[in-house]
Parts: sequence; structure tokens; C-alpha cells
Amino acid sequence: MKTSALFLALPISILANFSLPASADSTAGIILSTKCQGGYNINIWQNYTSGELLYRATNPNGNLSLGKGTSQATEGVRVYKFRKGIYEYWVWDGTLDNPQSGTLEVYKNNRILMKQACRKS
Repeated sequence: MKTSALFLALPISILANFSLPASADSTAGIILSTKCQGGYNINIWQNYTSGELLYRATNPNGNLSLGKGTSQATEGVRVYKFRKGIYEYWVWDGTLDNPQSGTLEVYKNNRILMKQACRKS
């Protein structure tokens, strides 16, 4: 009995430790998907009805979901911005040199904390 319980519990505990990818529901469509250095996977979604921009990220430290984003063209490249308290998350959709590249920037109190190169996926 103990051995069979161990064989059943082991796969369940392994599956429980894998994080599911962050995603939006059927009310939104993906408009940008990137894979960034450091294991960051960023998806930008847009709600079909309201047009609200949604940020969904997975990384080695956990998942993050944000709403109420803004979008603007800056220096010929689109940037998506999201805020959570004193933190801002900027996702650049391309670079002037390469439209398949991008950047993830994280700010705290308007000071940059992190900048990671990204690739569209």
C-alpha cells in the first residue's frame, strides 16, 4: 500500500510544481508574444469588447498578469506599458534594426531595474 501510494503521489507532486503558462481567456486575442532573456515569456492580449490591453508573463520567479495597459508608437516602434503600484513594465514590439526583436524593461519609481532582449515567438 505504501509503495503504490508513493508511485501515485510522485507524478502528482511533479505536475503540481510545473507552472501553467499565463494566458488570457476567450474574450481576448493575442497581439504580441515574445521570449526574453532570463526565461521571461511575455504575451500582450487585447480584449475583443473593451479594447483593454492585458499583460501576461511567465518567468522562473512566477507569473504576472496585469491589465489596463497603454500602447504608443515611439521612435518607429510600438511600446506597451503596464503599471502595478510603483512598478512599470514596458514591452517594445521590435527595434529599429530588427522588427523580430524587442525589449522588456522594468522600472521602479521611474528608475530602470531590468532590461532584457526579446525575440518574437
